Amino acid sequence: MGRNPRYDILFEPVRIGPLTARNRFYQVPHCTGMGFDLPHSVSRLREIKAEGGWAVVNTEYCSMHWSADDAPFRFCSLWDEQDVKIQAQTAEAIHRHGALAGIELWHGGNHAQNRTSREIALSPSGSAQHGIYPQQTKAMDREDIRNLRRWQVQAAKRAKRAGFDIVYVYAGHGYLPFQFITQRWNQRGDEYGGAIENRARLLREMIEETKDAVGDTCAVAVRLAMDELMGPQGVTAENEGRAVIALLAELPDLWDVNISYVENDSISARFGEEGHQEKYVGVVKQLTSKPVVSVGRFTSPDAMASLIKRGIADFIGAARPSIADPFLPSKISAGHEDDIRECIGCNICRSTNNMGAPIRCTQNPTMGEEYRRGWHPERIAPAGGFKDDGVLVVGGGPAGLECALSLGRRGYRVALAEAGRELGGRINRESRLPGLATYARVRDWRLGQIAKLANIEVFRESHLDREQILEMGYPHVVIATGATWRRDGIGVNTHFPVPGTEGPGVLTPDDVMAGAKLAGPVLIYDDDHYYMGGVLAELLLKA
Repeated sequence: MGRNPRYDILFEPVRIGPLTARNRFYQVPHCTGMGFDLPHSVSRLREIKAEGGWAVVNTEYCSMHWSADDAPFRFCSLWDEQDVKIQAQTAEAIHRHGALAGIELWHGGNHAQNRTSREIALSPSGSAQHGIYPQQTKAMDREDIRNLRRWQVQAAKRAKRAGFDIVYVYAGHGYLPFQFITQRWNQRGDEYGGAIENRARLLREMIEETKDAVGDTCAVAVRLAMDELMGPQGVTAENEGRAVIALLAELPDLWDVNISYVENDSISARFGEEGHQEKYVGVVKQLTSKPVVSVGRFTSPDAMASLIKRGIADFIGAARPSIADPFLPSKISAGHEDDIRECIGCNICRSTNNMGAPIRCTQNPTMGEEYRRGWHPERIAPAGGFKDDGVLVVGGGPAGLECALSLGRRGYRVALAEAGRELGGRINRESRLPGLATYARVRDWRLGQIAKLANIEVFRESHLDREQILEMGYPHVVIATGATWRRDGIGVNTHFPVPGTEGPGVLTPDDVMAGAKLAGPVLIYDDDHYYMGGVLAELLLKA
């Protein structure tokens, strides 16, 4: 099967300064929760993206100097020559599959905790620390500004020695160059404060000096937040965001534009549709001749092609879709769009980084395990000496479906038994709740893949007990029957049964999702602290 011609536009090469990207698929910088602690895991993760057909593969945020230390969160760094050797592994791995390697040089300013380096955090005007710990920052004087510009140049030169093709000047997600742009943080009275031309001065200088340092062979990209979603109290796309692009339009080789903060940029599917950032970044192409990349949790090839054809962007930027399916570009190119693991926007990838833990993905269980376990999203180890043995998987929820599919792909003979009529388990119920429709993709993708394998048999309405399972005689049995919500009130903060929970008016989320009729006022007691309490409240309000 060949590529659908209407997607040919996605595979056109695009010039970025002195370089050419082989297509329009651009993995924007995104965190992994691994950083310099797990360099082999990072490089292998990025390599698989390049293997999957992405034309540009970027690192996560990479600290340019030890005054930008984000511990306990994990980040990359380019502080010295030892870091050059570490980061070179990633650049080399990306190049192995013909992609361009980009690196996002970062200084957090008043967002840098500096818990390990113990350096005083820097900011434009000496603001209080905007982070998880209270801390006062130092207002940068002119020497500090000169130092920042020097650190950027030194890190850019290290990036070039490490083999990177694209070097970022990072003015997004509320970090230091952006802090100079927004009046919330910049109340300076010198040439770096006041009018937008002055507040954009630092960014201009950093772009110009980075280009002077490495622009002969490297492309220089700028990542800019166009809107803080704070109205007139912050940067808006109509005012400062647009003005910065207009002032600096032709300076960088590429504009990577989004919204800030990170929580809004990577908004979950509950609150943001595919392509939701277009209304903020759609104006950029009108202001510059340089290529533009933006994100929007794009999973539909038609939406991607439309973005290019309408002149909104030159590249399809992706973080989460490239995590859910590192081979998304290759599948579109081969005409296998139905095989794409579509991102569901659950944001477990984002939340693990917020915990300082390695990345994971609901759709793609190999994410983060490419090096440690040797897992690959498209290849799995063949069956061993027990290939002819049958395997019984009991339970057709998301875990049971993934288990049956993985065993089937390995070559085992699989029987999947589901007690109900529908496969999907909890997904069937939760995907009907407000804002969670995309969760059905977890079920649908696995059902589609299982249907292609003749060695997997599916048995619905097969409610098995222990004796029946043993009687069936399978030498290998996997129990994937899931879990139910407790009825006694025990949870995170309540360690003993709550009196009264056995009453007829007390229900669990399972009861509500099963269609229980409620009368009168409703109290939701949420000791889960995730999405369930909120979506149940929405459901009941609508009812």
